[in-house]
Amino acid sequence: MKTSLTRREFLQKSLAGTGLVVAAVATPFGDRLLSAAEMKKEEVTFSPNVWLRVAPDDVVTVIVNKSEMGQGVDTSLPMIVADELDADWRQVKFRVAPAEARYIDPVWGKQSTGGSTSIRHMYMTLRKAGAAGREMLLKAAAQTWRVPLGECESSKGTIKHKPTGRTLTYGKLTVKAASLPVPKSPALKKESQFTIMEKPLDRLDIPDKVHARARFGIDTFVDGMLYASIERPPVFGAKAVSYDAAAALKVKGVRHVVPIKTGIAVCAEKPDEAWRGRTALKTNWGKGADPGLDNKTLDEQFVKAMNTRGVVAKRRGNTDAALAKAAKKLEATFMLPYLSHATMETMDCTAHVRKDGCEIWVPTQNQTGVVEVTEKETGLKPEKIMVHTTYLGGGFGRRFETQVVKEAVAISKITGKPIKLLWTREEDMKNDYYRPGNYSKIIGGLDEKGSLIAWSHKIVCPSVFEHAMPQMVKHGIDTEAVANLDDMKYGVPNLYVEYVKFDAPVPVGFWRSVGSSHNGFTVESFMDEMAHAAGKDPLEFRLNLLKEQPRVSRVLKTVADKAGWGKPIPKGDGRGIAYDFSFGSYVAQVAEVSVNKKDGTIKVHRVVAAIDCGPIVNPAIIEAQLTGAIIMGLSAALGERIDFADGGVETSNFDTYKLLRMSQIPEKIEVHIIKSGDSQGGVGEPGLPPLAPAVANAVFNAAGIRLRNLPMTPDVVLKALKEA
Repeated sequence: MKTSLTRREFLQKSLAGTGLVVAAVATPFGDRLLSAAEMKKEEVTFSPNVWLRVAPDDVVTVIVNKSEMGQGVDTSLPMIVADELDADWRQVKFRVAPAEARYIDPVWGKQSTGGSTSIRHMYMTLRKAGAAGREMLLKAAAQTWRVPLGECESSKGTIKHKPTGRTLTYGKLTVKAASLPVPKSPALKKESQFTIMEKPLDRLDIPDKVHARARFGIDTFVDGMLYASIERPPVFGAKAVSYDAAAALKVKGVRHVVPIKTGIAVCAEKPDEAWRGRTALKTNWGKGADPGLDNKTLDEQFVKAMNTRGVVAKRRGNTDAALAKAAKKLEATFMLPYLSHATMETMDCTAHVRKDGCEIWVPTQNQTGVVEVTEKETGLKPEKIMVHTTYLGGGFGRRFETQVVKEAVAISKITGKPIKLLWTREEDMKNDYYRPGNYSKIIGGLDEKGSLIAWSHKIVCPSVFEHAMPQMVKHGIDTEAVANLDDMKYGVPNLYVEYVKFDAPVPVGFWRSVGSSHNGFTVESFMDEMAHAAGKDPLEFRLNLLKEQPRVSRVLKTVADKAGWGKPIPKGDGRGIAYDFSFGSYVAQVAEVSVNKKDGTIKVHRVVAAIDCGPIVNPAIIEAQLTGAIIMGLSAALGERIDFADGGVETSNFDTYKLLRMSQIPEKIEVHIIKSGDSQGGVGEPGLPPLAPAVANAVFNAAGIRLRNLPMTPDVVLKALKEA
């Protein structure tokens, strides 16, 4: 199965006089643009991370260096190039970049996808590549006709000589264009000249997905491969005391039993044979790191940690003095659970380690990490490691982790066989890198006029960065744990934020919107409480604090207007509002809910969202991403949590991990995009944080109860109603 190109293959196919090729690379001194001839000359040292090829058959191919996991990068990134190129969109195709240093993200310095950065990080480099190609084609046409360059214009893959009406397609100009020098600073279009961007174009990957041609990691099949399944410890930190390898090898189809660092791998000719082999092992495990770990002890540990001294993440003004003088003071605590990524496709990887190289097929968000762990595991040089990035059956940060790759590579190295490692749903649920559980305590103060004058926020939370990117932990502060808490944009004159790093054997990792997924809930829920304590409308209370933040004010006013804020709604229903700034974008949401006071069920009828993400590429993709984030956020708000018992994870499948059902999806989800010339933000994650607080605030308006712990399950609602 072939899902990507090696550099050599691309050079051979693209630089052999078969078309116009433009490569771009980001350097400390700015973007460089090179032609095919220049690339050949600098082949040893040059590392282009964007490729554009116009072929003689008029087909335009863009090499995409980001992972497609449903967010639409296989369409949006080519759109940027195609618009500046003035290409015919019907002739645009994409290819997936191999995992190599030359395809790194120019901002991060690594090849990975996450943080809602694909458009933000690649936007200008891609525009320059497309603009350079357009200028070269225009010059080629002018030289062919021997006319002034100014008499030629480009449109939809064609150059036209305006005085005579003569035309040439891009394909017919590629040979001549390829011989021209690449302009170093091509002129970019004005926004008013865009013909492809800002339009809701259909996605390029949809036809293959509809017709079952798309290949995900689980669709990988290699000649001679064996299926592997791993017997893993049932509790955190446990080691195998004994196991019966001989019994497993007697199971039909089982070929190898391989002990590795994370468990005991059984390799067989079929998946079910590998699973039966695991059962036959009858492994005995040790007690683990914390045999008494369960929901109750974890909660107690969080509360205990709140009473310890943390690290000051933000200090502005004198919060203690302001709170002491406050006319009204409010205090609240918030507890949020660990969450699973629950991707549709469980973890999988196919690897074939040979003496002279290694080939890997994997749905990954972290190609650089895949190469690094493989290099460490095999001793092979990076150029001997070939990674095929397949489509991802859900990412959400889960596929940034490389554990499954390390396991597959280790097993293949020992057995000498191609190995297809498949995790079961139970393995996936019990061995995730979870969204961290966390506990917050907030104290707010109001003056005599009801203005917010002080905000003290202490959070106890595990560190994601300590595991994933330890270099990002500065002075003991995990910036994701306190995401937005040190820059709330509310202009509170006295602000204090303290972080306590929580240590537990539960592994944590990136989860859609990361720290904003929990801080968005605590901040916006408490902000609503402060508004009501001040006797003010929650919208007006926020707008008064955001006078110096026009982008935030704009999204709040837009969403309020579209949702009919302040207008009557059915009796017993409630309307709540919340906003969040994350990943460079501003998102506000209004939720309309009803609460069944007999069974405690919360029904969300309508969600209205507004986003300002700066320059727009494809509005249909923006709308889809916000809709998906709203649904995922609602799922986490109403039902999701990982439960612990006896030193490990008790939750094992979707019967106990309560994902949102179709019947719970709001009847209406509206997304309003605010066109903005301001700085560019991301889209994939910012739509999630405002949802839970908007719902919680709406529940208060509907039923008069404050729900400060997630998820907001019926039993939690009934308890709150009883205590109200």
